[in-house]
Amino acid sequence: MPEVVFSVDQSRSMRDQEVPGHNRWHPDVPTVAMVRPGDEFRVECREWTDAQIGNNDSANDVRDVDLKATHMLSGPIGVEGAEPGDLLVVDILDLGPVPQQVGDAPGQGWGYTGVFAKANGGGFLTDYFPDAYKAIWDFHGQVATSRHLPGVRFTGITHPGLFGTAPSAELLERWNRREQALIDTDPDRIPPLGLAPDPDQALAGKATGSEAESIGRDGARTVPARENGGNHDIKNFTRGSRVFYPVHVSGAKLSGGDLHFSQGDGEITFCGAIEMGGYIDFHVDLIKGGMEKYGVSTNPVFMPGNVEPRYSEFLSFIGISVDHDTDTNYYMDATVAYRRACLNAVEYLKKFGYTGEQAYLLLGAAPIEGRISGIVDIPNACCSLYLPTGIFDFDVRPTTEGPKTADRGQCAVTS
Repeated sequence: MPEVVFSVDQSRSMRDQEVPGHNRWHPDVPTVAMVRPGDEFRVECREWTDAQIGNNDSANDVRDVDLKATHMLSGPIGVEGAEPGDLLVVDILDLGPVPQQVGDAPGQGWGYTGVFAKANGGGFLTDYFPDAYKAIWDFHGQVATSRHLPGVRFTGITHPGLFGTAPSAELLERWNRREQALIDTDPDRIPPLGLAPDPDQALAGKATGSEAESIGRDGARTVPARENGGNHDIKNFTRGSRVFYPVHVSGAKLSGGDLHFSQGDGEITFCGAIEMGGYIDFHVDLIKGGMEKYGVSTNPVFMPGNVEPRYSEFLSFIGISVDHDTDTNYYMDATVAYRRACLNAVEYLKKFGYTGEQAYLLLGAAPIEGRISGIVDIPNACCSLYLPTGIFDFDVRPTTEGPKTADRGQCAVTS
């Protein structure tokens, strides 16, 4: 097993670890370990909410989750010789749930998918599903099943939702300035247009005193992806992947977490993956001056791994940039088009006995594929959602006999 450079005791909060992690992006978060180019090492991770979500049949915990405390990031890990302008080459060698443990923390044999309430984060379809819901998933090797979504069984593509390098002070200031400008266009919007720095519940790693206060005051929230990488939530960013991260500070300062057992393209419920804690093994190297050599200036580049389930048959749902509820046409809007593809899939699955909430959770967690299929035919962008038929234990394809409706139970709801 590779050397563990960041360890996590899953029975304790990230705040109470021997070496605590952090939940803000800031160049001054202290490095907790150093590695060299060519090294292989293991990083252990806490589930992204710090285990605020329980293995139960109520979604009250999802409704009440404190998003100011997220994400729980392991690190930063410094890389000897890394300087601004380099590319940090990161290979994912292996990752998974907490090894050989069963317990109360997500990743200890189970995980969850949540629909966040509109008033607390929301999701891609929040106007249609404004309340909080949850599905618990049990892990059976590579396979996930859920008591809240009967009739479904699939192989997950384990991956980290979030890893990235530290921003420079100048880059952090740019993030905060431009995101605040966006928030200011509609400061009372629910859910908000963005999340400004907030010292409440900030976790600054090993920093103390005025340094910790500065990190809490100015550190960027970890919800969106940015130039340093961050919260990409790419399901094919799995074992065998290679990522080329821009380096903005000396040592690169690699941090991350938010491990997922599985996810559909888009992570549409916001907490749409199967969330878990666990471990991830890395190999690192450097390309000196790589940002200039390869024109990588705004975002990382990555090569996806070859590990994915072999589903060969799909039902594909189409969406165009039309809001059919108001009969409003939008010009080449791929977001509207993908939302409609998701809604079309939800309506289809309801014909087999699933509630809309169950269908929504399924599309967030299962390895669906989302594609921009047409982006040139004015005025309608076209997006498609590929749903594997093999994940169901009944025939989900259209037939002349019609759908075979059954009692599919219900997901966890709020009281």
